[in-house]
Amino acid sequence: MRFIVSSSALLKQLQIASGVISANTVLPILEDFLFEIQGNKLTVLASDLETTVRVELDVEATDKGKICIPAKILTDTLKNLPEQPVTFSIDGNLGIEITTDNGKYKITGENPDSFPKEPVQDNSSSFELTSSQLIKAIAKTLFATSTDELRPAMNGVFFELEKKSIQFVATDAHRLVCYKLNQVKTPEKASFVVPRKPLQLLKSALPDSEDSVTLSYSDSHLFVKHDNVQLSCRLIDARFPDYKVVIPQDNPYVLTLNKHDFISALKRVSIYSNKTTHQVVLNISGSELHLTAQDPDFSFEGDERMSCQYNGADMQIGFNARFLIEMLGAVEGEEFSLELSTPTRAGIISETSEDKKEELLLLIMPLMINNI
Repeated sequence: MRFIVSSSALLKQLQIASGVISANTVLPILEDFLFEIQGNKLTVLASDLETTVRVELDVEATDKGKICIPAKILTDTLKNLPEQPVTFSIDGNLGIEITTDNGKYKITGENPDSFPKEPVQDNSSSFELTSSQLIKAIAKTLFATSTDELRPAMNGVFFELEKKSIQFVATDAHRLVCYKLNQVKTPEKASFVVPRKPLQLLKSALPDSEDSVTLSYSDSHLFVKHDNVQLSCRLIDARFPDYKVVIPQDNPYVLTLNKHDFISALKRVSIYSNKTTHQVVLNISGSELHLTAQDPDFSFEGDERMSCQYNGADMQIGFNARFLIEMLGAVEGEEFSLELSTPTRAGIISETSEDKKEELLLLIMPLMINNI
């Protein structure tokens, strides 16, 4: 088997596929790319058994065949090559010779029959989003997923499909993000939980454009296709918690702030907070907000005052500053509102947007102030 391909074009596609390869794989074959030549088309597969990425590109080839090539040495080689045609020659003993303008490199491949099979897209339902819509939905929810393996349902993003909308939900029990896309056609009412890793791969692999992305789902897998990139992943087989019951229905006190000024103040004050809780206390009184943090173990203290708009009774409430900063990163616009009720009930962050095509709700649980 022999084919010629552009070094930069191949590297670009391999970098997309290599994101799925784990550092500590269960099977040695999972450290390889599966190369398959069919006509003048090269298909490259990478897998970790749960997620599989397939990329395609045009090459010059005279015959067809398959070979598994170690991923790291191949990508390291291509990273250090200038743009040029690269020739791959594979013999019957799985020997691979890579020839460039000025060099020749030899690798031993592995039997392609040992590479795991791709999941089959049977009995699936499909819908379409633009690439930018999917990237935005992932960016606004992924940070709030849990890393607690004892709660597998929270280790991903919950896709909740209605006839004309999709809601993306993520929670780690300390915070909750609900991002809803309206005016989107879906085939049926359905729901499933997509793991964190394939969503991270999609976020980096997809272009921020109006290109169409096709998402297909079955009982056990999600399939995503865009142009020459395809991803399939196993869905999380666990029931997502009933998130609607934790959303307060009546938070009468509203604090309105400039987002960038508040984030800057949080970052400065939280330097002096306890490194376990990252707690910053908000003392709200009239049109003044007083932020305080302390770490008694090191006698650290920090406080700042800033002006605000507030409609409600004076309040003292504590939050994890790191969580607050991450959540405010999902809010667009210059201003946001924090809806409050009591120091022990969840606060709701909302953005001041009139765009009816999307809705965003962010919920954050307070911390007990006597913990600092």
